[in-house]
Amino acid sequence: MAGLDRRGPAPCRGGQDAVSAIAAAIALPCAVPPVLAVGPFLKNTICVTRGAEAFLSPVHGDLGTPEAITAFERSVEELVAELGVAPVRVAHDLHPDFHSTRFAQGLDLPLVPVQHHHAHAAAIAAEHGHQGPIIGLSLDGYGLGPGNQSWGGELLLADGPHYRRIGHLALLAQPGGDVAAREPWRMAAAALHRLGRGDEIATRFQAHAAAAMLGTILDKGLNSPLTSSAGRLFDAACGLLGLHPVSEFEGQAPMALEAMVTKPEIASSAWIMEGGCLDLLPLLALMSACTDPVRGANLFHGTLIEALAQWVADAASSAGITTVALGGGCFFNRVLSAGLAERLIALGLKPLTAMRASPGDAGLSLGQAWVAALTD
Repeated sequence: MAGLDRRGPAPCRGGQDAVSAIAAAIALPCAVPPVLAVGPFLKNTICVTRGAEAFLSPVHGDLGTPEAITAFERSVEELVAELGVAPVRVAHDLHPDFHSTRFAQGLDLPLVPVQHHHAHAAAIAAEHGHQGPIIGLSLDGYGLGPGNQSWGGELLLADGPHYRRIGHLALLAQPGGDVAAREPWRMAAAALHRLGRGDEIATRFQAHAAAAMLGTILDKGLNSPLTSSAGRLFDAACGLLGLHPVSEFEGQAPMALEAMVTKPEIASSAWIMEGGCLDLLPLLALMSACTDPVRGANLFHGTLIEALAQWVADAASSAGITTVALGGGCFFNRVLSAGLAERLIALGLKPLTAMRASPGDAGLSLGQAWVAALTD
């Protein structure tokens, strides 16, 4: 491979067909050194910079199967060779157990670890040619924070290779850990527990065998890591409204919730902002009492949009910054994305959203690459 040495065996190669390894070329605001970014675990892509462009690979899928890992390693080899560059550093996620992280560590290149939500904000900034400070609102399911925390609802002040966390969504327990991402009823139970209504869990969710002990598990904090995830907030709302309490595929419940929206409504007293933390527990309390899922969908989306807009506007005013990057998989939700952008514009801010690159994890390597390219 041109300019890329790997410790250990070389990655598998595919056939000899002359097929481009490039899925998208993104113009950058300036010429940068050649860097390689190896992306996240879910919906993995890689990115390589050359001059004032960044080149994204096709999506390899989640790096939990031999097929995806083979496609990922082949992409690294072929994209670097096709572009004819010698990367001077390699960017990777903070998570030490991702195959992409371990792969990066096996290269004979300087490493640039990039926090997941910083990368989301940086991807949006890079695609829009924005240089300088920016407010980053990154909303997704999960990304590892610098202290091994579970992040996913983050307000960042980002400036090229640097960032500072200036706010986050209020923490909510994930009973059962990762399984809670596939079973929204568990996040609903966590919301009830935080509302002081843990004694309702066993009865309300009696169809699920684990519900009988979940209140006790939450009381003791057993296998219930705290998260600031916006994705899990959506799951909690869905579970409280009875939408897909156990999902058949990723995002099924939040997608159903979005599809129910007819006209977003705002419950003006249904959030709390304090010390940079946005707490939507009052909104979840409303969801717990709502018997009409359509009304619940309207209230949830309308209130979330208004709460986020006020939260971002306060942070932007304090920082003296008017440009806001909206990144992360939650922005596939068109009601949220369009509604929040409209509100931010009305508040005098300039929202930036994903264009050619995905707002979710498939666009993350672009942000990693931009951060690494600007790293001294």
